[in-house]
Amino acid sequence: MIKTKKYSDINLRMLRKSVNSILKNVSEQVGDIIENVCCRGDEALYEFTQKYDGADLRKTGLKVSLEEITAARKSVEPEFISSLHRAAENIRRYHERQKTFSWIDCDVEGLVWGRLVRPLSRVGIYVPGGTAAYPSSVLMNAIPAQVAGVKEIVMVSPPDKSGKLSPYSLAAAGELGITEIYKLGGAQAIAALAVGSESIKPVVKITGPGNIYVTAAKKLLYGEVDIDMLAGPSEIFIVASGVEYARYIAADMLSQAEHDVNSASILATPDAELAAAVKAELAVQLKGLPREEIARKSLMNNGLILITDTIQQAIEAANEYAPEHLEVIVEDPTSIVSRIQAAGSVFLGPYTPEPVGDYFGGTNHILPTGGTAVYASPLGVEDFIKSTSLISYSRERLLQSARDIELLAEIEGLEAHANAVRVRRERG
Repeated sequence: MIKTKKYSDINLRMLRKSVNSILKNVSEQVGDIIENVCCRGDEALYEFTQKYDGADLRKTGLKVSLEEITAARKSVEPEFISSLHRAAENIRRYHERQKTFSWIDCDVEGLVWGRLVRPLSRVGIYVPGGTAAYPSSVLMNAIPAQVAGVKEIVMVSPPDKSGKLSPYSLAAAGELGITEIYKLGGAQAIAALAVGSESIKPVVKITGPGNIYVTAAKKLLYGEVDIDMLAGPSEIFIVASGVEYARYIAADMLSQAEHDVNSASILATPDAELAAAVKAELAVQLKGLPREEIARKSLMNNGLILITDTIQQAIEAANEYAPEHLEVIVEDPTSIVSRIQAAGSVFLGPYTPEPVGDYFGGTNHILPTGGTAVYASPLGVEDFIKSTSLISYSRERLLQSARDIELLAEIEGLEAHANAVRVRRERG
């Protein structure tokens, strides 16, 4: 079912699921959708929603009404609202620590410089939907934007065939005060957010995970609008030792395998006994899962138990793979943190399974995939701000630096640049 290999026999970088290779097959189709939305606006949105989601938005309306949001809030279980509030509080507390502030400094020689930090004016968040509910994605997208100070947050989510959104996602949006919500999914939703239509004012940035069509649209429209990242299949990489943790590890690997047949679940361990026990546990726990067939194919295609010589080598393997989620289940996990170089989110210890981060712990679950964790970061407050540099010279400071500036401009052959300084110096 799942392969077992020695670390020396595997090139982990070759196992990464690059999102770009997956997008090639749909880029032309997505490009046509974008062009239609650009040219035909709402009419194209109605047609594509009817075609792909089976919903007639001419009858149900493109925008979610305040009455629909209120009805959704009343229809969900009180226990859900309580859990939602606790999760939102944790997420907000974590992201409050990421705030960046403007600064201005000066010296006695006539220099003033600084950095102006401003929130983005209007952002769009994509929340997967249709037949499923993802209220956690509402929280993970919107709360960092709110902490950053974004005033206008627009939510899009695909409707079911009756033209309705998940009451859980709507309730989550309502609890956060998001009221501009559209019944749109897929590439057409991304196009509408990026270029606008008769009913939708365009945004300056789009965040949130979606299917391959959503990701392709984000890639094609980047530049017209900013995006968070190009998300590929989900990944979990577990560095572990100790056979007593086999049951936990198998459960955590399956928590990713059930996402998609392309999801990757990898265990790296020097403990042969643990490796064998996890393999046996996977077979046991797999049976009877609602998404058993998906998880089984995922493990067969992308599952791996990697036998390393030491825990240090297992850490090196994790850094090489640069996973979306990295669990460290060893006797003293904190001793390993300083050696972790590339991971979207790290989960330390046997009682911090990946779903803690997905739903409740406070860290963001919108994470870099496909090895992009070597340079990319989780979605956070910094994704919803922009900065402007500021500088002011006194006349005395400019005269002091004039010849240096002129010389550098002359070396680059930009005489007018040099002259812009020279005319001030020669004024006397």
